[in-house]
Amino acid sequence: MLKKYLSAILLLALIATGALLIYIKTHPKQLPSNLIAGVGTVLGDEINLNTKYPGRVEEVYVEESQPIHKNELLAKLSSKELQAKLQSIQQSILAKQKEIEAKKVELSIAKASLPQNVQKALAQVSAKEAAIKELDEKIQTLQKVINQDRKDFKRIKNLVAKKLLPHHELEKIQLRLNDDSNNLQALFAKKRAILASLTAAKSTLTQAKISLKNIEALQLGIEALQKTLLALKAQKQEVVAMIDDMQLRSPIDGYVTQKIALKGEVIGAGMSVLRLLDPHTLYLQIFLDTLHNAKVKVGDKAVIFLDGMPNHPIAAKVVRIAKKAEFTPKEVAVRSDRIQKVYAVRIKPLKVEPTLKLGIPAIGVISTNGQGLPKSLKELPKL
Repeated sequence: MLKKYLSAILLLALIATGALLIYIKTHPKQLPSNLIAGVGTVLGDEINLNTKYPGRVEEVYVEESQPIHKNELLAKLSSKELQAKLQSIQQSILAKQKEIEAKKVELSIAKASLPQNVQKALAQVSAKEAAIKELDEKIQTLQKVINQDRKDFKRIKNLVAKKLLPHHELEKIQLRLNDDSNNLQALFAKKRAILASLTAAKSTLTQAKISLKNIEALQLGIEALQKTLLALKAQKQEVVAMIDDMQLRSPIDGYVTQKIALKGEVIGAGMSVLRLLDPHTLYLQIFLDTLHNAKVKVGDKAVIFLDGMPNHPIAAKVVRIAKKAEFTPKEVAVRSDRIQKVYAVRIKPLKVEPTLKLGIPAIGVISTNGQGLPKSLKELPKL
């Protein structure tokens, strides 16, 4: 009898269990009307750390998954061509600086000597003109004397002819007239010589004044050299900037997701060396059909669950809803086969969550009224 009772009880338990399973299967757990759930993948805005200029990878200082900080040196490239160009520009700068120094010395000498040459030439011209003026006065005086000598000669000649004076008086006046005439000729000769030297002095003065323009020419030459020097320095700064750009520094606080180039490789301009990720940009992307998408808006509260941490809800919110529908991705399950198009929705954590990793699958739950968000995956129906 006991066996019969036990068998009956076991049979009833099996029937009850089967009935319960059938009920659960035919009546699956349903989400509250204010909650919308979806399965998706954690994505982020990866940054390709590229080189602006071609070169050889000299060193890569980080490995994949390694944390990095903003402005940290991650990799270094080298270029013999840029180094040679920099050295050439530096030598040209030194040469121009020496040339400018030499021109400045030449200018200082010119400023000291050329004006003095003009003053000397002016003094010579003034002296010659004064000498000519003095000669002209002597000539005029001597011409008056000679005129008087001629009058005296004529008067004495008449007196001698009348035997009123002895003959030697006539000889005396004749001799004086001859001496004064010779002195006059000598003065004319001296004047001609001084006039010739005056012409030469004026020519020297003209040349000295023209030489003053050398000062201006030297100043202009120095200015031109200084502009050339500035251009060379600008070229140097450009090359230095190019060499500095070959030291690749992190633009973010984050970590390395992929190491693309290796030490010793030659890479071209624009090629990637590392791929980086800022954890602040991580988000879960799920896809909602038209019915659910109409209920969701940007700013709605949400939580994210990882399969390995079912009891650890990550506080989040909706930050983006696609404006254009797309065909259902293969990895996304939909409520019905007849739903062919969905909208991408981004759910972003409210703060950086260390457990989120790029590419990891996760479940997102959105509350359309900000209430009733689950604290465990057990509260959700199987997705």
